[in-house]
Amino acid sequence: MASRKPAPAVTEPTIRVRRIHRRDLNKVWEFLKRVFRSVNRETVEYQRPRTKTRFLEIYEEEGIEQLLFEIHEGDAPVIVGYAECAYEVIGSDNWINERYFESRDMRPLFVEEIAIHPDYQGRGIGSFVIEQLEHLARVRGCTHLVLEVAANNKRALQFYRARSFSQIDAAIFLAKKVVSEPELLPPRTLRSNGLEAPADPPETEEAEGSEDMSEETSSEEQDLEDMPEEPAESETAPAHAVRPARARRARSKKG
Repeated sequence: MASRKPAPAVTEPTIRVRRIHRRDLNKVWEFLKRVFRSVNRETVEYQRPRTKTRFLEIYEEEGIEQLLFEIHEGDAPVIVGYAECAYEVIGSDNWINERYFESRDMRPLFVEEIAIHPDYQGRGIGSFVIEQLEHLARVRGCTHLVLEVAANNKRALQFYRARSFSQIDAAIFLAKKVVSEPELLPPRTLRSNGLEAPADPPETEEAEGSEDMSEETSSEEQDLEDMPEEPAESETAPAHAVRPARARRARSKKG
């Protein structure tokens, strides 16, 4: 009886880390959009990177490390992780208060971004990313890894706390509902299209006394005939004297 050949052992792919290259920028941008698509829909604070323009600018800045984590399955490598960190506070729009760390004799490695491919989560990639960042911190003489996590990201909080991360500050978004009146009136039902003849205007005392006024006017005209003639004035008044002021449109101030 012929012996069966043992089935070939299934080998897990090897993950490699390298620094990002200019030729990688478009692929990495598409990778980050996929990773953070659902997160950006559910959080108040927009996750980084906010725009592709800003992402491309980061590549040109000094003092920032951008690392790619890849596995080889098939012919081309697959990006499964991305990490971005800085050795000092960079940029005018940064969320870091540098004096906080200086007063505590802390020299942090600021972790700006960690992204793991959703199809490869739970396979040790995140742990390898943290291990790589800790290695960079030791080599560069840093004392801490510092990063930001949303308070409602329970899965990420559990991941970091299991690796000895602890909270050093708190930022909570608060909201209170305000009952306000709408600027525009609500819809209104039109009346039926049956047309009614307009009512005659009521007679007034002025109409009754019009005959007396005509008599007075004729006597006044007689007196005016004896007065010397004066130069005739223009019949058209200046435009600013007869044109009604236009109301200015109220504009809502956008926050």
